[in-house]
Amino acid sequence: MRGHKAEISPTWEAVGEDVPAAPDWLTDDALAEWERTLPILMKERRTLTLADLASFANYCTAVGQVAEAARILKDGGLIFMGPSGPKRHPAVVIRSDGLTQARQLAAELGLTPASRGRPGIREGADSDLGPLFSGGLGLD
Repeated sequence: MRGHKAEISPTWEAVGEDVPAAPDWLTDDALAEWERTLPILMKERRTLTLADLASFANYCTAVGQVAEAARILKDGGLIFMGPSGPKRHPAVVIRSDGLTQARQLAAELGLTPASRGRPGIREGADSDLGPLFSGGLGLD
């Protein structure tokens, strides 16, 4: 992580009071993250604009992929038997990629502890990636 991170400052151009409808292509897990996090970014912090909704949808998609891959791995395990012997389950890579994407996008959106510590976001409400780690996405 090199370079200076841009400050995330409240904007009066934020989306507004009504939470926009989620894209219909979001999975149930991604939709749950949309509904949990969007009001925080819109109403409490006022850091999300209409131009940011695509990035936010991508963040929710990544969180949804992590949840789905984690359930697959919980049920099937990390290893499966292929024709030539034990193999790493493909969902391991999907989960890892989703975690990386979610972390990067969360930082850009001001949803990580480090990004909330930047001067422009300190006044906002406290939120984090809790569902990724606390089972809030039905992973337990």
